[in-house]
Amino acid sequence: MTPSSSLSLSFSSSLLPQHKPIKPKTHSLQPTKFTFIKCTSTATSSSSTVKKRHWKQGEYPGVSQASVPSRSLNNKKTPIKNIKKKIDKKNEAKAWANTVTEALSECIDKKQWVQALEVFEMLKEQAFYEPKEGTYMRLIVLVGKNRQPELARKLFDGMIEEGLEPTAELYTALLGAYCRNNDIDEAMLILEQMKTLPLCQPDVFTFSILIKACIDATRFDLVESLYEQMAEREISPNTVTQNTVLSGYGKAGKFDQMEKVLLGMLESTTCRPDVWTMNTIISVFGNMGDIEMMERWYEKFRNFGIEPETRTFNILIGAYGKKRMYDKMSTVMEYMRKLSFPWTTSTYNNVIEAFSDAGDAKNMEYTFDQMRSEGMKADTKTFCCLIRGFANAGIFHKVISTVQLAGKLEIPENTSFFNAVIFACAKADDLMEMERVFKRMKEKECKPDSMTYTLMMEAYRKEGMTDKAYDLELEQQILDGSNSKEDEETEGHNKHPRFVSLGISTAPICCVETEQECRTMQFLYFPLALPLH
Repeated sequence: MTPSSSLSLSFSSSLLPQHKPIKPKTHSLQPTKFTFIKCTSTATSSSSTVKKRHWKQGEYPGVSQASVPSRSLNNKKTPIKNIKKKIDKKNEAKAWANTVTEALSECIDKKQWVQALEVFEMLKEQAFYEPKEGTYMRLIVLVGKNRQPELARKLFDGMIEEGLEPTAELYTALLGAYCRNNDIDEAMLILEQMKTLPLCQPDVFTFSILIKACIDATRFDLVESLYEQMAEREISPNTVTQNTVLSGYGKAGKFDQMEKVLLGMLESTTCRPDVWTMNTIISVFGNMGDIEMMERWYEKFRNFGIEPETRTFNILIGAYGKKRMYDKMSTVMEYMRKLSFPWTTSTYNNVIEAFSDAGDAKNMEYTFDQMRSEGMKADTKTFCCLIRGFANAGIFHKVISTVQLAGKLEIPENTSFFNAVIFACAKADDLMEMERVFKRMKEKECKPDSMTYTLMMEAYRKEGMTDKAYDLELEQQILDGSNSKEDEETEGHNKHPRFVSLGISTAPICCVETEQECRTMQFLYFPLALPLH
């Protein structure tokens, strides 16, 4: 029996008796029901509700509405038509305010940071605009998550210029933007600045973000320094902080330090290990492919009295899938059904990824169809796995249809998404289309990472184009060394005056002009598959 055919998602025939399923001791977890409250707009509620004035006793006694003195200085009645115009104008202003603010909120929810900044600039030009801390907070977090620390800084400075006082939360959001961009030195400067402001003192969340950045950069010496600073300020690390350090030590192979932190959590009364600690540890060994250690730690945490959750099972499924242990993967999924744990998007993604890595397009596509039939919403990772899977199987026409489907479903296009398409282009030896995708990636303000450059350089070297591979290597070194994003934005880019202050590029999107330019993969309609939202 081949691995590709050993898993049927009904799981009635895939359970093998020789493998003992993982059994819990007790389970008190019940599915959580959420109640959504539908809110009406401000304009509707304000227009439908009329406030009545209740006069105090003895005030205007026995006076009718018509005899109430006018507020104007000349005691003349205001014409009714002028009142109607004023009310209509006010209602129109409220409607416009709701339209712009709702559009801004929608862009933020969809993580469309370029469009969000555009709408925000439109909002600032309106007469009814008032700067709000919450709006700036959401925007700073949004651009920070998209690794745009310079824009986060400009938003932060613009907020102060508009008269808003900075808070510890806003400083932490700004610090987080630099941490996401691996600019730890600048983040440290922000930390020192916070220490000088009485009302903006760093808290456990500030230090946790910095510690995570240092862990990701394997700068463990700074981690110890941050722990010392927390101790000086009598800030105790919480479980989230410790879980982050555990994950970092585990990924770096520092298992002695990892076990030391874990023992400290077991002895602590303030940051006891939880299910996230369990997930962190088993994911470390699962990602390493050490299934034996993963299962051993799973049993240890169960002995500590920690019960698994949906994410725990998803980690197990992902680890088994990467090792192509489809029998154990299906056993865990069937076990989730028995315990009434729902299969989530991550569950399906792990199964799709397992088949994708193996180039098993048939089972991968079947899993995706079942995912959609159950009403499960696909995300960016789903489509990344599908694109890579079809490319591994050599079915490039389905790569095209998958990219087009992602565009129709408005799937967010991040660096991983573009990397998947570049991987498919390289698999098909279509270097011309690969270059167009890379160019479009930059035009979409999506920053290439090391995987992007590695895929492209390998493709060039495979075709003997060492000069282009060398140029990309230099570009990567410049990008990693200087972080000079502003230099990239000014190279041949035309900028709209409205966005000059925010550094937003408005370069036109490149389209495929002739059919002859499309070679093996024939991405003639690729620009249509990746629309500008």
